[in-house]
Amino acid sequence: MKNLPSRARQFSKPYRVTKGKGFRLARIDPADTAHLESADAARARELLEAGMQQLAEYQSMLYAQDRWSLLLIFQAMDAAGKDGTIKHVMSGVNPQGVQVYSFKAPSPEELDHDYLWRSTRCLPERGRIGIFNRSYYEELLVARVHPEILERQKLPPELVSRRIWQERFEDIRNYERYLSRNGVVIRKFFLHVSKGEQKRRFMARLDEPAKNWKFSAGDVAERRHWRSYQRAYEAVIRETASDEAPWYVVPADHKWFTRLVVAATIVDALAGLDLHYPKLTAEQRRALAAARRELSRG
Repeated sequence: MKNLPSRARQFSKPYRVTKGKGFRLARIDPADTAHLESADAARARELLEAGMQQLAEYQSMLYAQDRWSLLLIFQAMDAAGKDGTIKHVMSGVNPQGVQVYSFKAPSPEELDHDYLWRSTRCLPERGRIGIFNRSYYEELLVARVHPEILERQKLPPELVSRRIWQERFEDIRNYERYLSRNGVVIRKFFLHVSKGEQKRRFMARLDEPAKNWKFSAGDVAERRHWRSYQRAYEAVIRETASDEAPWYVVPADHKWFTRLVVAATIVDALAGLDLHYPKLTAEQRRALAAARRELSRG
């Protein structure tokens, strides 16, 4: 499809946040579809398919060029569709060039290190795409909503001050700036689902036997803290959005639209890297010609 990168930017740009001052989650409607109606879903799927094909081509060049890496961070409330979005959007790429990490509660080993340690170990190598399904941002979300989590992190008491959240915002801003200066392209997604749609999806997990395994009573318990999480996400986006590591607040009530925006964002990011296959030197071309001659002789 011609001009796909520019089309991709049209879908991703409205949800991009690079300057967080004054940001409000209320400005993004979780049910927004950029004026695409349900009747346009087929067209959206066509655009998504084209984006996935373009992504596969870019990934091949990213791997061959071996200069950049791409880090995709996904954060969301439960049932917002992170897993499905990752699976669907990345379904066309070479799995050898993609590394996916789902961060759960820290292990005893991880608790014996600083909170960025386990994420740093999982950063993508040059030429690869790394996906964090949840990330170090949990230290500014779950840990903020549930302060007792800090007690398990074995921090010296004098370091757990009233400024700890501002200090962590500063740490992460510096960390992401450091990564970007070393060839790691960062794109961060908050899949913004409404409370009503979350309830509908939870009920579907209860009502449909094939989805029962997805349901967790802990999800309902966390739902009681909805407002606290919304405030925490708003603060995270406001304090850590930047040009080098932008947030994309993606409407998540309609899965087909969520996937389209995420795919468009990734295509747009890779399109800006001037990716190309390495050019052979004269010596390498001579070696190929010699190999061709030898193979031609049988």
